[in-house]
Amino acid sequence: MDLELTDEQGMLRDTVRELLARHCDPESRLKVIDTELGWSREVWTQLAELGVLGLSFGEEDGGVGAGPVETMVVMEEFGRRLAPEPLLDAVLLPGGLISRTGTPAQRQRVLPEVAAGEKLLAFAHTEPGSRWPAAELSTSAVADGGGYRITGVKNPVSHGDCAEVLVVSAALPHDTTGLFLVAADAATRTPYRTFDGLRGAQIEFDGAAAELLGESGDASGAIAAQITAAQASLCAESVGAMTEALRLTTEYLKTRKQFGVTLSKFQALTQRAATMYVSLELARSMSLYVTASLADGDPDPAVGSRARLQVSRSARHIGQEAIQMHGGIGVTAEYPVGHYAARLTAIERTLGGAFEHLHVLAERVAEYGLVEL
Repeated sequence: MDLELTDEQGMLRDTVRELLARHCDPESRLKVIDTELGWSREVWTQLAELGVLGLSFGEEDGGVGAGPVETMVVMEEFGRRLAPEPLLDAVLLPGGLISRTGTPAQRQRVLPEVAAGEKLLAFAHTEPGSRWPAAELSTSAVADGGGYRITGVKNPVSHGDCAEVLVVSAALPHDTTGLFLVAADAATRTPYRTFDGLRGAQIEFDGAAAELLGESGDASGAIAAQITAAQASLCAESVGAMTEALRLTTEYLKTRKQFGVTLSKFQALTQRAATMYVSLELARSMSLYVTASLADGDPDPAVGSRARLQVSRSARHIGQEAIQMHGGIGVTAEYPVGHYAARLTAIERTLGGAFEHLHVLAERVAEYGLVEL
């Protein structure tokens, strides 16, 4: 993968940056996340018109057919602006599963409407009490005539409160995992607000009618591959958020005065800011690493875990240091740096945190000839 963006990728970045700058300044974002929906339908429509919602879908499915690099570029801008629109939760992750496993008829029935911003998806996979990666699913699916019936509980389901179609994982006979399309109104949803200002839901299925996604029963491989792609998206979003958190911190050090001089005159603080920059560049390198792996057609979960481990460590370091060096203003609702720290913390707990990814890598340590900590 070429580490330099092409002219087209640069234009995509600049266009998305300009759009989000118009609509996601700190004051506007606070107003939007306090609405019932928690994000802007107007921005969503504009993202669809730009082709952003269809970036990862093939042209035959109403998309653009772009690759992982373009997704990384867009997600980094989302992180930079803390955009609340559910691009990953309502499009990239569940839409990617439909694109990977769905029949041509299923893809053409669902994905063009998703790319046009007319239909919202959600991936109902995580179950209460289970840590990532879940060893087994308690949600089950049984055949019923020409379809299936699903019973179980999924929580948390990011942006499951507003989804119209759910992509649900459920256990099938013979210890296999299937993916199913379920109408959201066929389940019972309990919506809630997450601590970073976004939305989620607990979804209960009690014999809900479901359509098997694709023709093969076992979708565990497709789920693992798409979650790796989601890990790359989370890495890119984290890098964008860390970049802005560091910028806010350095600007604050240059303007805030203590004992008659700006904080940037204190060597200890500038050294801490420099260490934050090192953490950011480590995270950026790992984000590029996992994106390059996807671009090469190798969605290796171990690569995703390696990237998420470093990015999670960097995010915690930068988030905590940004709060510390801002002092009390850093935790006020009106000042943006606290919101960046909250979002970075939420990302760190999505699809596994640093501890879970370290555990995954430790289980594979015997596969390597040399291991360094």
